Amino acid sequence: MTLRGDYSRAAADFSVEQDWGAYGSADHALFQRLYERQSKLVPRYACPEWISAIAGLDAGGGIPKFHDVTKKLRARTGWEIVAVPGLIPDDAFFTHLANRRFPVTVWLRKPEEFDYIVEPDVFHDFFGHVPLLFDPVYADHLHEYGKGGLKAMRLDAVKMLARLYWYTIEFGLMKTPDGIRAYGAGLISSGGELAYCVTDSAPRRLDFDLEKALRTDYQIDRYQTTYCVIDSFAQLLRETAPDFTPIYERLRALPTLKA
Repeated sequence: MTLRGDYSRAAADFSVEQDWGAYGSADHALFQRLYERQSKLVPRYACPEWISAIAGLDAGGGIPKFHDVTKKLRARTGWEIVAVPGLIPDDAFFTHLANRRFPVTVWLRKPEEFDYIVEPDVFHDFFGHVPLLFDPVYADHLHEYGKGGLKAMRLDAVKMLARLYWYTIEFGLMKTPDGIRAYGAGLISSGGELAYCVTDSAPRRLDFDLEKALRTDYQIDRYQTTYCVIDSFAQLLRETAPDFTPIYERLRALPTLKA
């Protein structure tokens, strides 16, 4: 796949300047439209932690300035936003996370991609991922995931660890007092799947099982048929804390499960 971003000015760690002034009025208007659509959905379908965090970001008026949000993030959980041109290699991605830096794509989708986009853009990355970085427990989990990713590279286990990311960070669900709610960024930023994942009778919603998540393939071009449901971010942090080395070795001998 040919990557869409402009990598010509990227540093060795694939970071770039956001160049906020280069966004035009049409870009800000499109971001605002996307933001407004999702803002009507998230009170009903997103987890309380995400809703609480977005309220303090004041990001509905257009594409945010990463520098301003980073100031708030550092004060809250020690994280910062790093602008990147698009998808970046695993080693760069894991290294950023391991140092509490979250890569956010700088380009925005085109108007005709309003409902679906193949690669993550600034709206997906910012609206979907950044708010939960203000939650201390979630932020710690993502930090540990980054360190685990660097280890997985040494153990030739990135594919398994990527499945965990998909079923949690991107498409995870959570039990709340008001019922199941979404926390995964791929759901939070989706105009269609956000409601589907919570209310539709078609998909399976299974209690989170670490080893099953590591073994199970996922679908990238359609709504998910299976979702993993956690009790809390504390559970996610706790159950992913053990050394994955023996788990990887054990799972290599087992067949991959279909999505």
